[in-house]
Amino acid sequence: MTDQPMTDQPTADRPVRVMVVDDHPMWRDAVSRDLAEAGLDVVATAGDGEEAVRRARACTPQVVVLDLNLPSLSGAEVCRQVVAHDPAVRVLVLSASGEHQDVLEAVKSGATGYLVKSAGREELLDAVRRTAVGDAVFTPGLAGLVLGEFRRLASEPAPASAPAAPQLTARETEVLRLVAKGLSYRQIADRLVLSHRTVQNHVQNTLGKLQLHNRVELVRYAIEQGLDDEI
Repeated sequence: MTDQPMTDQPTADRPVRVMVVDDHPMWRDAVSRDLAEAGLDVVATAGDGEEAVRRARACTPQVVVLDLNLPSLSGAEVCRQVVAHDPAVRVLVLSASGEHQDVLEAVKSGATGYLVKSAGREELLDAVRRTAVGDAVFTPGLAGLVLGEFRRLASEPAPASAPAAPQLTARETEVLRLVAKGLSYRQIADRLVLSHRTVQNHVQNTLGKLQLHNRVELVRYAIEQGLDDEI
């Protein structure tokens, strides 16, 4: 189970598979063109929520670049349905809204990143590539909002029947602690003098042991365990 994400890692011969969802044709076409010109594989586009869910299930993209304001189904509901169907899919929200409520709803729906549409072309391309390898990418200022919300949720009483935590290795715990502090995989690799791929392997193994689906869930788990407070 934990080996599966590694087979989906983008390589020079296998570019990142991306789907673009936006109800504005000119914006959707422009984003798709920028991604394709940068060497990413745009496998599908969609202009409304129901169409997005259908095409995501048919095309199995690695990353869905998703607007929140969509006809028929909201972006948050699209995110919920797409991630529920295939937890390996990573969703990067690209929205005109920077409202805190919209950001938190998107993350709680399963989005692994959030950019506002004022982001530049290079910022978007970098965000898509980082999202594909598991980084949580947010417009500056929004990452702190998400971590703060997770800390608030972690302070709530845990269910009485919560299962015992699986045993992680010392290195997995160390990587998890840095993930909880909001460091990117590259930053963790530099801090621990490891390769980027080794950090990814530790994260994927940890996700498998904890039966979690993505980095956002992993951050919340780490905060609930108090790992973000450790030195």
